[in-house]
Amino acid sequence: MTDDTSPWLVVGLGNPGGEYAGNRHNVGFMVADLLAERMGARFKAHKSRAQVVEGRVGPPGPASRRVVIAKPMSFMNLSGGPVTALRDFYKVPVGHVVAVHDELDIDYGALRLKIGGGDNGHNGLKSITKSLGADYCRVRFGIGRPPGRMDVAAFVLKDFSAAERRELDYFVDRAADAVETLIADGLERAQGTYNS
Repeated sequence: MTDDTSPWLVVGLGNPGGEYAGNRHNVGFMVADLLAERMGARFKAHKSRAQVVEGRVGPPGPASRRVVIAKPMSFMNLSGGPVTALRDFYKVPVGHVVAVHDELDIDYGALRLKIGGGDNGHNGLKSITKSLGADYCRVRFGIGRPPGRMDVAAFVLKDFSAAERRELDYFVDRAADAVETLIADGLERAQGTYNS
């Protein structure tokens, strides 16, 4: 999977705008921001309605991989348009597209990496799958289920709790490591290390 020279496209899913920045639904943006920071690069507006950073992942030299980190500036449920435009612009094979997103059915902070599958009611994935098909990679960041009878939509659009925020930086860091491992060493190696 990682032996060709095609670039990778890592899409952090979220909603644009300061009022959403700390939401559970925006954890994909948080991971994208950290990956950009590690590359020492700043996001720039792209004509695809996304902010992008271009850089490399992996050891210096011929083994490093060309990577585009992106944050769609459409709302979450319209992510497919910008992702498809970026995929076409950078000529990225679908198997090299990585969506980083929040996942309700996984405990807070746990990660699951996979390729393909359903959208599990996640509107960002639904939109991407409608545009690209399902055969892209996913880095699923667990946010847990809402407490009691709280509405799912309200839960994902709430900020992480104070207790969750104490560990959030660590979990975001680990998710960024997982993305880098996926790109540098392949899905199986990344799953073996990070699928908790």
